[in-house]
Amino acid sequence: MATQTPFSDKKQGVTGSISKTPPTESERKQGDALIAELRLQNNYESAEDTSKRTVVLQSLQKIAEEFVRQVSRANGDPEAIAKKRGAKIFTYGSFRLGVYGPGSDIDTLVVVPRNVKRSDYFTRFPDLLLKMAPAGSITDLTPVPDAYVPIIKFAYSSIEIDLIFSHIEREQIDGTLSLLQDQVLKGLDDKSLRALNGTRVTDEILELVPQAGPFRTALRGIKLWAQRRAIYANIIGFPGGVAWAMMVARVCQLYPMATSAVIIAKFFKIMSSWQWPQPILLKHVQQEGPTSDQVKVWNPQHYPGDAKHLMPIITPAYPSMCATHNVNHSNLEVIHRELQRGQGIVEQIFAEKGSWKDLFARHTFFTDGYKYYITVISASTDKEEQKKWSGRVESQVRFLVQKLENLESFNLAHPFNKGFRRVHKCTSDDEAEEIKTGSLNYLVKDVPTEITEINQEPVDESIVVAENATEDKKDVEDPPCTIVYTDTYYIGLELQEGNKRLDLKDVVDFWKRRVATWELYNAELSALSVQTVRNFDLPDDVFQEGEAKPAKPAKPAKPAKRKIVKRSAPEDSEPPPAKRLQKSVAATG
Repeated sequence: MATQTPFSDKKQGVTGSISKTPPTESERKQGDALIAELRLQNNYESAEDTSKRTVVLQSLQKIAEEFVRQVSRANGDPEAIAKKRGAKIFTYGSFRLGVYGPGSDIDTLVVVPRNVKRSDYFTRFPDLLLKMAPAGSITDLTPVPDAYVPIIKFAYSSIEIDLIFSHIEREQIDGTLSLLQDQVLKGLDDKSLRALNGTRVTDEILELVPQAGPFRTALRGIKLWAQRRAIYANIIGFPGGVAWAMMVARVCQLYPMATSAVIIAKFFKIMSSWQWPQPILLKHVQQEGPTSDQVKVWNPQHYPGDAKHLMPIITPAYPSMCATHNVNHSNLEVIHRELQRGQGIVEQIFAEKGSWKDLFARHTFFTDGYKYYITVISASTDKEEQKKWSGRVESQVRFLVQKLENLESFNLAHPFNKGFRRVHKCTSDDEAEEIKTGSLNYLVKDVPTEITEINQEPVDESIVVAENATEDKKDVEDPPCTIVYTDTYYIGLELQEGNKRLDLKDVVDFWKRRVATWELYNAELSALSVQTVRNFDLPDDVFQEGEAKPAKPAKPAKPAKRKIVKRSAPEDSEPPPAKRLQKSVAATG
C-alpha cells in the first residue's frame, strides 16, 4: 500500500516537489539558530503588543457592524433587517501572513453588503470611529477617497491602520464569509475589485504553502535580508512584500518538508540561478472568471506589455497579475548580485563557518557602492504641497533609471530604496534656490533628517518643529524666514570600464519635463533638481554611526623636476614674456 503524502497537489505548485526528505537534526538546529537571530534582530513582537492588536481589530469589527446598521436605518430598513446586515473586517499583507514585527501597521479591509456605498464609508465611518473608540485612541485620521484604492488611514492606540472598503453583491455578511471564492467578485466596480485583491492574494498564498510555520520563519528572514540590503520597494522597481512572499512560497512548494533554514538556503540557490523571464507561479493562471469581460488577467501571449516583464512573479488569486512589473534591467542585476552574495553566506552558515547575522548585514550603497551618484531633489515651500509633489517625483524615479541604463556609458543605474526628508530654513530667494539644488547649509538643526520608506505618507512631527522655529522669534528684527521641505532620492551609477564622462543633460531634461506634466504641479511652490555628486561629497546624514564616509582621493604627487643649471643670460637679452594665467571653467549640470 502506497504511503499517502500529507500535502495536496495544489500545495506542491505547478511542477510538483523536488524533495520530501524529512529534515536532519543539523537542519533543525540551523532553524533554531535562525529564529534566535531573528529575535536578536527584534523581528518578533511581544505577546502583549500582539494582544493589543487583537483588541483593536475586535473593536473595528464592532464599529463596522454599527456603521452598516446606521446606513441601513438611513436607507429605510426596519430595525430587525438592519441588525442582520452585518460586516466583516479582513486583514492582509504582513499581518495576515503572520510576519509582522514591532511597529508594523495593519492592512485591513471592511466588507459590507450591497446596500452600503463607498460614499457612506467616507461620510459616516470616520465620525463613528472617533465616537466608538476609546477617547483619545484615534489619531492622525486621514480619509483619502480619491486614492487608487480609496482608504482611511489612522492610528488606533498607536497602531497604524490602513483601512480600505468594498461592498459585495450580498444582502447580508456574516462571520463565515470567505473571499477566496471567485463569485464574490461578481458585479463589483474596479475600486472594489482592487480592494478585495490584497486579502484574496494573501489568503491564497497561505492556502498554497505546505507548512505555514517554516514558511513564515523563512519569509521573516528573507524580508529582513531584503530590507537590510535595500532591495525592498515596489514603487522604485524592487520586489515588495507580496512578491518576496510568493518567491519564498514557491521554494516551500518545492521542498515541502524543509525547515525554515533549509528553505532560505534553497531560496538563494534557486533564485540566484532562476531563468528570468520564466515566471514564478504558485499555481496555473486562471484565465476565465466572473469578471473576464471587465479585468485583464496576466497573459504574455496575448498582451505585449506582459511579455516585456523582466522578473514576472504572478499573484495566485484571480485575476492574476504581475507583482513585479516595475522591475527594470538595473534593479534585476542588483537583485541578482544580492542573491549571489546571500547564497555564498548561507553556504558558509551551513558549513559552520558563518552565522545568520552575516546575512542581515546592512547594505553598502553609500559607503562602498559607487563613485558617482545622482541626487533627485523634490522641494516645496508648502508642507501639504510637498506631500503631493514628493509622491509624484518618487513614483517617476524608476523611469529616470530606465533612461539612464539605456545610455552606453553605464553598466547600471541603482536607485536607493528610501528617501531622505529634510527641513531647511532660509532668509532669501538665493538661499532657497541653493536648497533646491542640493545645499544643506540651511538645515533646521532641531529637525533630524528622516529616512522615509518609499511610497509612505510624510510624517508631520518634524515639520511642526520647523514651523515653530519660525514662529518662536525672540527678536522681532530678525529677517523673515522661509521653510523649504525637500525629499531626496539617490541613484548609484556604475560606469562602463574606462568611461569618465557623465553626459546626462538630455536624459535629465527629458525626464524633468515628463515629471512636470503632472496636472497638480505648482511651479510657484515646488521645484525639481537633478544633480551629480561624487561619493566623498555625499551628505553626512546618509551614513549611520560607525560607517566610514568615502574619502576624497589624494592627488598623485608630481614627479620631481629635473634640476637644470641655467647659464647666465647676456646682459642685453630680454626676459621671455610671462604666460597669461587662465581660470578653468567646468560645466555643471
